[in-house]
Amino acid sequence: MRLAIVKAREGIASGQTPFGACIEREGRVVSCEHNTVWQTTDITAHAEIHAIREACRKLSSIDLSGCVIYSTCEPCPMCFSACHWARISKIVYGANIQDALRSGFHELEIPNMQLKELSHSPVEIVTDFLRDEAVALFRLFDQQSKKRTY
Repeated sequence: MRLAIVKAREGIASGQTPFGACIEREGRVVSCEHNTVWQTTDITAHAEIHAIREACRKLSSIDLSGCVIYSTCEPCPMCFSACHWARISKIVYGANIQDALRSGFHELEIPNMQLKELSHSPVEIVTDFLRDEAVALFRLFDQQSKKRTY
């Protein structure tokens, strides 16, 4: 998770939103990415999607069984679905959807646990992991945004 937080900080420093994600398998980092929605003008360019794409490329497989994704914020429904379809074994996140909403992000209020239950997904979910550090990314983003002129 700490690598995902570092990656999110890198994203913030380059003018992106405060989201990072890392994927590991058997204790080894496979990919670590940050959100690039604004840079690429691609609304699907979330950190989790980038991390999944890179992990699939590096592992030459769309099956990421045995992998854990660490996300600085609870994955949105699109990212949760991508984790499910990639067969990621575990999602570990810090901040939650409500934290992102409070910070002004346009989130769908559908928690991962509800998506898991509705879809009968086998993915394990760990919440609030290093939550304070993950929530702090929203404050850093807000501070950096006030310094920029768009």
